[in-house]
Amino acid sequence: MEPPGQHKRKPPRRRNDRVILHFDLDCFYAQCVENRQPALKTKPLGIRQKGILATCNYVARRRGVGKLTTLVEAKRLCPDLVIVDGEDLSLFRDVSKQLYALLRSYSWNGKVERLGLDEVFLDVTDMISYNLELLNRNSLGQSYFCLSRTDPEQGFEFDATGFWGCVQGSAMEADVARGDALSDTLYMRLLLASHLARYLRLKIEGEGYTSACGISTNKLLAKLVGNKNKPQNQTTLLALNEDAVFEFMDEHGLRKVPGIGSKITHVLEGFVLGKEIEQDLHWMECSVSVGQVRTHPLIQSPSVLDNLLGGRGSERGLPGKVWSLLHGVDETDVKPARDVPTQISIEDTYKGLNDPSEISRELSFIAASLLRRLHVDLLEDDIPTAQNQTQAATQTPSSSTKRWLACPRTIRLTTRPYTSPTDAKPYDWARTSRSAPLPSFVFSQSMSGEEIVEKLVVETLLPLFSRLNPAPKGWNIGLINICVTNMAGAAAGEGGVRDIGTMFRRQSDVLKEFTVYDNGDGLDVGAGVGAPSFGRGEKDSGVVVEVASGLPEEWRGAMEAQDVDMAKGYGGKEGSDLDGDQGSELDDAWDEHRGESSSQEEGSEECPLCGRFLPSFALAAHERFHRMEMDSD
Repeated sequence: MEPPGQHKRKPPRRRNDRVILHFDLDCFYAQCVENRQPALKTKPLGIRQKGILATCNYVARRRGVGKLTTLVEAKRLCPDLVIVDGEDLSLFRDVSKQLYALLRSYSWNGKVERLGLDEVFLDVTDMISYNLELLNRNSLGQSYFCLSRTDPEQGFEFDATGFWGCVQGSAMEADVARGDALSDTLYMRLLLASHLARYLRLKIEGEGYTSACGISTNKLLAKLVGNKNKPQNQTTLLALNEDAVFEFMDEHGLRKVPGIGSKITHVLEGFVLGKEIEQDLHWMECSVSVGQVRTHPLIQSPSVLDNLLGGRGSERGLPGKVWSLLHGVDETDVKPARDVPTQISIEDTYKGLNDPSEISRELSFIAASLLRRLHVDLLEDDIPTAQNQTQAATQTPSSSTKRWLACPRTIRLTTRPYTSPTDAKPYDWARTSRSAPLPSFVFSQSMSGEEIVEKLVVETLLPLFSRLNPAPKGWNIGLINICVTNMAGAAAGEGGVRDIGTMFRRQSDVLKEFTVYDNGDGLDVGAGVGAPSFGRGEKDSGVVVEVASGLPEEWRGAMEAQDVDMAKGYGGKEGSDLDGDQGSELDDAWDEHRGESSSQEEGSEECPLCGRFLPSFALAAHERFHRMEMDSD
């Protein structure tokens, strides 16, 4: 370890040229249920997910009930607590999209990033800079904020003599001389942003939902300061110099800082306290503050953190990232808004699945929910073009055509064993994934949803499951996640609709020559699209995997005799959504684990298109090969 004083403590470089708003909807799931059932607004309400309370309203919180409380404990604390099932996320997703679209409609630069279903970052730097230029310093009490560059009538009046809402900052800055404050550009930018935040929060309230908002110069600070005065309030971090930012950061518990997860907290807490800390990756609290770590005499530079947090298997650049977060520096940009998600996934958790019929049933339910999400998020009514207006005019409303906004090319199945909090194992212990090309029939508009789900389970998901869990029994499955990713934009083909079937047939032809087929000698179909000892047949729509000797014997009979209620499944048994919006409020506790999957081979990575494991240095070229072949005519 480096002795103290060897390196002079040098904080990371900071930029204050941005203005970021962070909106956090108050007890979002509970608000959605309350708006559907207004009688519940005055009653203590809890939303149940996976056996515990994912969230609860503020009436329940005043009775001592909190998030992540067990149902038994919640009922003990509040006997009249109304508990509503929150496993089906359809309502929450619909409301989230509605409010996200509202905030996005006010953005000029399109930088609107959704975090989960109930949080949105907004980069309003351009709007604030524009309105700062227009501000009349001689009549601040009668100021006007322009919401459009082209239409001066779109805007609102406000009083620019002071901040709206709460202000977090040192007393010296709060009492800064009047003239100095007005000449400070950062001060005025934050002041204007506080009034814009109020306007947008009122727009959200017009839709029936209250929110909290944080205003600062980066995403980290905006999120943290927004937590200071919840619910239905807003807070501006008035930190005009470096010391004020440090003062604000130092008061936070280390585990409260976004980006510093339980594993990092465990290491740093033990180092600061000088003793071994019992590791509990499920626990969200920490006895050490940011200030204790940041000012520790032995932590003088990122190189010290490199010794603590670096090493084999660690995230590249992690020590420098943590060093920046400890100093309130976050250079990550607010991601531009997307018309389609980067990926869509559904998952559910269980207390140990071992029977093949149970696995088939749950795969069917999750696949049905995923298909419904694909239709909601990626399928829209086709707008007739000049070439097909005549044809469209002859169609009845019920026969109107639809088009895909984008098509995911890859399907990924993830499983992990069941673990209890008493097992002292991480939430995602032994979580593994396998990928395959997404079959083209998933995009069929002539097949019923039930037919697509059954075909997808038999031909793709069960073979993938067998690759992940090769043992014939004893799986003890605690989680199943099905994800579609590697989105391809729907290129306009003839009539404005992409021929997705053609694309997938081309993909299958490309992969076919690299596929090893089972000839009865136990050859591994390891080139990507298949699984060990699965026979294959070809159809016009592409390569089809047939259920064969690679599956447990029970599955053949189970799939033939299975009488799954597809109507129920298609309606949705949904878990959490991982497209950058984690669907479950409960899963916020495990943010640092999300998206992780165990590497199948040390130093190798899995191709998202074909599932083949390759050396990391070769993966980029391998993916370019896939894209070149699939995109060529």
